[in-house]
Amino acid sequence: MKMACPSNRKNWRRWIQPLVILIYIISILILVTLCILKYHNVKVGIHAKAWLIAGIFMLLTVHVSFWGILQHMMHYTQPELQKPIMRILWMVPIYSLDSWLALKFPQVGIYADTCRDCYEAYTIYNFMIFLTNYLTIRIPNVMLYLEAKEQEQHLIPLFCCPPWAMGEMLLFRCKLGVLQYTVIRPIISLITLICELVGVYDEGKFGFSNARTYLVIINNLSELFAMYCLLLFYTVLKEELSPIKPVGKFLCVKLVAFVLFWQAVLIALLVKVGVISEKRTWEWQSAEAVAMGLQDFIICLEMFLVAIAHYHFFSYKPYIREAEEGSCFDSFMAMWDVSDITDDISDQIIHMAAVHSDESCQPLLSVQGCDGVRPWE
Repeated sequence: MKMACPSNRKNWRRWIQPLVILIYIISILILVTLCILKYHNVKVGIHAKAWLIAGIFMLLTVHVSFWGILQHMMHYTQPELQKPIMRILWMVPIYSLDSWLALKFPQVGIYADTCRDCYEAYTIYNFMIFLTNYLTIRIPNVMLYLEAKEQEQHLIPLFCCPPWAMGEMLLFRCKLGVLQYTVIRPIISLITLICELVGVYDEGKFGFSNARTYLVIINNLSELFAMYCLLLFYTVLKEELSPIKPVGKFLCVKLVAFVLFWQAVLIALLVKVGVISEKRTWEWQSAEAVAMGLQDFIICLEMFLVAIAHYHFFSYKPYIREAEEGSCFDSFMAMWDVSDITDDISDQIIHMAAVHSDESCQPLLSVQGCDGVRPWE
């Protein structure tokens, strides 16, 4: 297959950006026109107004996020770093579109939310891949480098536990701690869907008489341990990771889910104490439906700000090179290739089996998504 010459790639970059902007403007004009026609001379209620306002913010969010993804696709010069970045950038438009659809069609909200939460776990693991890949590029033998560092003790609240030995054990357990959430989150989502179908989930309520409370507790324990492993990993390698400003990137990834969770808890508390009650539900069917609608509306507004933060902290500018190779199509396909994740899961399983059988194994830290080679090959 013939490779496109550099001049062709430059020409492509000149016309693709105006084309995307034109498509975006046309889509907005069409959607706005359809909304005007739909609600012309019709008394619009609170629910419909909230959906229209949320839709405007959703379109702005999608534009900012897609523009950042497109820029990485056009300047795809470091696949081992940009591949996880592009996956991370998809989180914001997924959250925004999911909340907007749930605001309009509350009956499908729980199904969309479970898919969204699964992607959030996937995003956290890709952030871990991003960090480990950067270290592997900068430090060829990270294991030996770690073994030479001073022993790091556990952080609060696990400071009483025996420390993980610097080197292979630390890398393996930190990575496994993040990976377990990526596996547990889809399982919890599947159980959530089953509980909803049999009528024992009770979305929008917190109480020990429904399944939601227990699933939320299990999910948050898993997520907290994943966050702990990420924090420990960063504490050990703070200086080495400082050039990529990981704190800002981490906050962009994790602060979203953290704020949304406590936001949902606060809204559920408002329902519990009667601030949101059955006396005034506007066009919603119940107070719980009002709570879910309020959550979805706020998310649509918040995601626009988060999209701007993602665009800044996961910028494409550090990856611009004068002589750029590859094509936009190749980078797009690489973004959806999850073979690196599946290989990593199998590697972790094999490593755990080897540890339990007292077999020696090779270091697990390898650049994900570059050549698909397993660590021991």
